[in-house]
Amino acid sequence: MPASEQENQWRVSSGTAAVLGLCSLRMEAAPTTAYLMLGERCARNCAFCTQARASHAHAAALSRVIWPLFPEDQVVAALARAHREGSIRRACFQVTISRGYLEQSERAVSTLARACEIPICVSVAPRNPEDVGRLLAAGAQRVTIALDAACERVYDRVKGGSWAQTLSLLTECAALYPGHISTHLIVGLGETEREMAEIMQRLHDLGVTIGLFSFTPVAGTALADCSSPDLLHYRRMQAAHWLITGDLARAEAFGYNSQGQLVNYGMSPDRLRELLAEGTAFRTSGCPDCNRPYYNEHPGGPLYNYPRPLTRQETDREIDALLDTLDG
Repeated sequence: MPASEQENQWRVSSGTAAVLGLCSLRMEAAPTTAYLMLGERCARNCAFCTQARASHAHAAALSRVIWPLFPEDQVVAALARAHREGSIRRACFQVTISRGYLEQSERAVSTLARACEIPICVSVAPRNPEDVGRLLAAGAQRVTIALDAACERVYDRVKGGSWAQTLSLLTECAALYPGHISTHLIVGLGETEREMAEIMQRLHDLGVTIGLFSFTPVAGTALADCSSPDLLHYRRMQAAHWLITGDLARAEAFGYNSQGQLVNYGMSPDRLRELLAEGTAFRTSGCPDCNRPYYNEHPGGPLYNYPRPLTRQETDREIDALLDTLDG
């Protein structure tokens, strides 16, 4: 669809659209954040992304999710109502790098912020800290600057551009706007577990909120023929994330083998079991109230990120499986 036809329309994830009453969809878990997408096909060429410049995936796809277009005023009215009723607790704009994307983002945030008091997050590629400041002034509560890759080696291979520049921008914005900056990290792009734990610690120390994703191969992308990470590999990284961001342990206290795989968290198995006992470590991480149902998995499982509280049986099973991969 030409850009002119999209100016007054927003893409809405299919699950969000169902919660807002814009379409009918059977869901095993409903999103608690409204996921919205702005822009056309992205100018960047991230190898894992359906919206990448060279991607052959459907133009309405992001990860495993389809995002149909709806009139902006219809979405805003439905969101305001859903927020009042409590079914949606946050709104998150995913913004591609396309013509006028920063101005479009600022207008969209301002429009939604005037309509209701819902917390707003914008996942965007700002050019500088001033771009972030304008989005916050327009009404965004948080701005997400996606790092995605855990180290420069992986960043160069799957994203291109400058790892150092992105990390510098995250560092500067975290200092200027404390409590308002987030990022994304994707497990399974070729990094070691040590590299992932160390960047999580570095970002947490800066005050950056981390949303943890599992790499998900999607048809039409450059990495479509690659595999999702082993589930237990992801569980080790979820536990590391939980311990680091909860200030329960630090990455430098963790133990690793010669391949950089995490083999202990610098504590006894009993202490680790105690800290993980609520199961929250295995749920979707990121901004408050973000549960991203089935971005990284099929409804039939396995669930990389649980979009809901775990049952006692699920929690015990996940902890037991995790502990079995560690040194006693």
